[in-house]
Amino acid sequence: MTSITSSTLGAVRPTTPRDPAAPHPTSTYSALMRTVRDAGLLRRRRGFYFAVFGALVVALGGAITGFVLLGDSWYQLLIAAALGIILTQIAFVTHEASHRQVFESGKANDRAGRWLAAGVVGISYHWWMHKHSRHHSKPNQVGADPDIAPDTIRFTESDAAEVRGPLALITRRQGWLFFPLLTLEGINLHVRSIMSLFEKGRIEGRALELTLIGLRLSLYVAVIFWALPLGLAFAFLGVQLAVFGVYMGASFAPNHKGMPILPHDSKLDFLSRQIITSRNIKGGWWSTALFGGLNHQVEHHLFPNMPRPALAKAREITREYARQLGIPYTEAGVGESYRIVIRYLNEVGLQARDPFDCPMVNRFRRA
Repeated sequence: MTSITSSTLGAVRPTTPRDPAAPHPTSTYSALMRTVRDAGLLRRRRGFYFAVFGALVVALGGAITGFVLLGDSWYQLLIAAALGIILTQIAFVTHEASHRQVFESGKANDRAGRWLAAGVVGISYHWWMHKHSRHHSKPNQVGADPDIAPDTIRFTESDAAEVRGPLALITRRQGWLFFPLLTLEGINLHVRSIMSLFEKGRIEGRALELTLIGLRLSLYVAVIFWALPLGLAFAFLGVQLAVFGVYMGASFAPNHKGMPILPHDSKLDFLSRQIITSRNIKGGWWSTALFGGLNHQVEHHLFPNMPRPALAKAREITREYARQLGIPYTEAGVGESYRIVIRYLNEVGLQARDPFDCPMVNRFRRA
């Protein structure tokens, strides 16, 4: 793995003037873009996405059939877990539609993405688009990337240092608690996206999304509580949402967490910014299938509208190009990526004040 260990907890700021003889950053990215375009890697692969969607429809139909046949049985929790996985895979396709990876037409991508996100997954497409576009624009940049904004988890030492009270207990151990906390991420995604649709201002597709989400969630919950005993129904929802939250969080977290954090006034060029702040996950086709193409995070950020099947080839081109330019290109295995994330979050979390510390005792310790 190639990493920037000295920068993971601090800010990356260029300090050396650019060599006048070196290629301009814009021209270096343009050259890379021409290479991948000439290789046909930006061509749409509708056949692939129709096949993926067809497989997901079959899987969803199988889960529904299993739900009906099992009836009042605790084996239903296996169906709930399967639904969590299937819905996450559908969310991956929604994510790709939002990036114009599926169809040539932007309207066709938005139409498919909105119906899948709101009508099947139960999450606002508009909210995802707005939040995710800001992340892609300035990944890991303080004050600009919503994915590192302070929340239950803190991603910068300065944010962790501000935590007080009982929440500090979580923050100081947030690395170890990361995956347990992800079991609540499914609920968090649903609630946040729905609340965003009630905000003031113009929201494209607001009425349609509210209608689709309302129908999807109400019918889904009604069927579960009608078909299953009360306790089993709650357990079914809990398992489905927990698996969905863990799978979603575990798919997106390794991509940038533990990578360099850029200061709010960073002026890095697009090519360097996207490569330095992103981490790829090693593996073949199984990794691409498991993470919905997010394992090729560097290439996804450099060519956000590139179809999933083309990312592996683009990875070979980009990795060599970055080596020639001397830009750190980071790759890690699945397990190693998670270890980096946990270690990084724990190191950041130690900045939170321990709620059991006595200020007077600490003052004498420092004396």
